[in-house]
Amino acid sequence: MIGPEITSVQNPRVKQLVKLRDQRGRARQERIVIDGPREVSRAVAAGVRLAELFICPALCRSAEARELCQQAQAGALGDAQIAPVTETVFAKLAYGERHDGVVAVAERPTARLDELRLPERPLVVVLAGVEKPGNVGAALRSADGAGASALVVADGATDLFNPNTIRASQGVIFSFPVVEATAAETLSWLRRRGLAMYAARPDAATVYTDAHLTGPAALILGSEAEGLDAVWQADDVHPIRLPMLGQSDSLNVSVTAAVLCYEALRQREAISN
Repeated sequence: MIGPEITSVQNPRVKQLVKLRDQRGRARQERIVIDGPREVSRAVAAGVRLAELFICPALCRSAEARELCQQAQAGALGDAQIAPVTETVFAKLAYGERHDGVVAVAERPTARLDELRLPERPLVVVLAGVEKPGNVGAALRSADGAGASALVVADGATDLFNPNTIRASQGVIFSFPVVEATAAETLSWLRRRGLAMYAARPDAATVYTDAHLTGPAALILGSEAEGLDAVWQADDVHPIRLPMLGQSDSLNVSVTAAVLCYEALRQREAISN
C-alpha cells in the first residue's frame, strides 16, 4: 500500500533507515538497506521480503526504477510499506552519490553451510577474513559470472550485507548462494564434501594455471592485510600463486578471485569441448 509522501528528514521511518547504515543498527533491527532499483529488483526476484520501499518519483528515471514504481502501485511487492519521499528526504536516505530514486528496507536473508546444495563438480570460493565489503561484493560478481557454485565468507571481518557489499555485487548477493561460517566450520565442510582445496598464497611454488580445477574444488583467498591464517595451512590445502612480475607482491583479493574463477571456467570448458 502506498502511504502519504514523507517530507521531513525528522520522520521516524527516515531515522530508522539511517540507523541501518551502521552494522549495529542492522544487527539490532535484523534488517538491511538496499540502494538502487537494480539491486532492489534482484532482491525481490530472489524472494527477499521487503519491509519498506522509499521512492522519489522525480528521480525514478531509469527503466528499472519505473518498473519498481509500477509494481509498487500494482501492489506486487507483498506487504511492503511504500512511501513516496521528496528529493531532500531521499538525499538523506540514499547511499553516497546515488540518486536513482529507490531505497528499500528488507529482512536480512539467512543461510547456513549445511543448506547449500552443490552440483556434481562444484567450484566454491572461500573468502577468509576479508575485511572490505566492496571486495566481498566484487568477488561475488566474479564467482557468479564464472559459474561458480557458492561463496563462503569464513571468519568475515565485515558484515555480509553491508550496503557496500550489496552495491559492489550489483545485487547478485541475493541470488547467488553465499553463506557465513567460521574458518574451522568451512574447512570441515569442504573436507566432508571431498573438494580439492587451493589457497592463494604469494609464496606458493605452484602457479595457478597448474592447479587441477576441473573436479570438485574450492578456491581460498585471504585478507590482503593479514593473508591466510594457520587453519588454511593444513596438508590437504594446496597453495597456489599468481605470478607477480612488478614491485607489488599481490593483487586485490577480488581481482585474484576473478582470475582464479575464470581459470577454473577455462579448464572446465576445455575438457567439455
